Amino acid sequence: MRKHILLECKETGERLYLMSKNKKNTPDKLTLQKYSPKLRKKAVFTEVK
Repeated sequence: MRKHILLECKETGERLYLMSKNKKNTPDKLTLQKYSPKLRKKAVFTEVK
């Protein structure tokens, strides 16, 4: 079953990206490199509840 998750930037704390993931296949927290408009570069975004 796919669940909606929010991604939060480690550096700025902004929550920009809404994604979905399969909890069965990836039970651990998701970490991705995404673009941050505040920093104007790619930054590490992690999953929050």
